[in-house]
Amino acid sequence: MGGFKKFLMRGNVIDLAVAVVIGAAFTTVVNAFVRGVINPLVGAIGTQALDNYKSCLKGPCTTDDSGNVTEGVYILWGQVLGALLTFVITAAVVYFCFVMPLNHWMDRRARALGQARKEKLTDNELLTEIRDLLAAQRTAAGDGNDDSDGGSGGSSRNNPRPSTS
Repeated sequence: MGGFKKFLMRGNVIDLAVAVVIGAAFTTVVNAFVRGVINPLVGAIGTQALDNYKSCLKGPCTTDDSGNVTEGVYILWGQVLGALLTFVITAAVVYFCFVMPLNHWMDRRARALGQARKEKLTDNELLTEIRDLLAAQRTAAGDGNDDSDGGSGGSSRNNPRPSTS
């Protein structure tokens, strides 16, 4: 039971729980924005609210007064477009209001502490750095010798190429 308590009390689990609750509340706000602002704007430009746009795939298509399909097959592309707009708006708000300012603040803090934020290197760049470090170690270990092959006798352990001298 102590291990379970320790797991729950770790900071990242609590942060994740808070993020889920805030995300759910934020989704409600964005959904209200799409329904209250975006849909009426589409309705002003078009003929109806965004959620009501649909196409009859297999007809004849009919609906009852509450909008339920009674006959035929509809594609409800207006609802999909509304959900896509909700996602894009949510992602934009999260990025511009949370991620971008946090990254800016972290960069500023790193500069204040005298640390440059390291950029991510590609695999090839990392392998090149490793190769260069290994070559520097090999030449540093062979500084006591005048040979360029890292020692006399062409030892295959240190240098796989046979000695030409």
